[in-house]
Amino acid sequence: QVPLVESGGGLVQPGGSLELSCAASGRTISNYVMGWFRQAPGQDREFAAAITLSGANIYYADSVKGRFTISRDDAKNTVYLQMSSLKPEDTAVYFCAAVLGGRWLPSLKLKTTYPYWGQGTQVTVSS
Repeated sequence: QVPLVESGGGLVQPGGSLELSCAASGRTISNYVMGWFRQAPGQDREFAAAITLSGANIYYADSVKGRFTISRDDAKNTVYLQMSSLKPEDTAVYFCAAVLGGRWLPSLKLKTTYPYWGQGTQVTVSS
């Protein structure tokens, strides 16, 4: 098990910025590929960003590319999602996810690739 706890969500105006954090309690994340997904009301959970071991590779959904930045601090067992130029359509519950790395994995853009999930944090972009 990899207990994951997201924080940093809230209400922000369009064009604003927000940073989400995902902390792994009692377990190091250095061996895990980490991802961020989001789920808007009535919609499926969709991929936002992923970062591989030691940050060697980073992937973004087209909808967030150039606006969101994923990073990791393995010493703090924390992964971050810096979000800027936020739009109302970014409103969603944001989830952190983890999968053991160092091996072949299916696409990191698939939610089924990740066995470990946090409870989510709400991000609302509205004026």
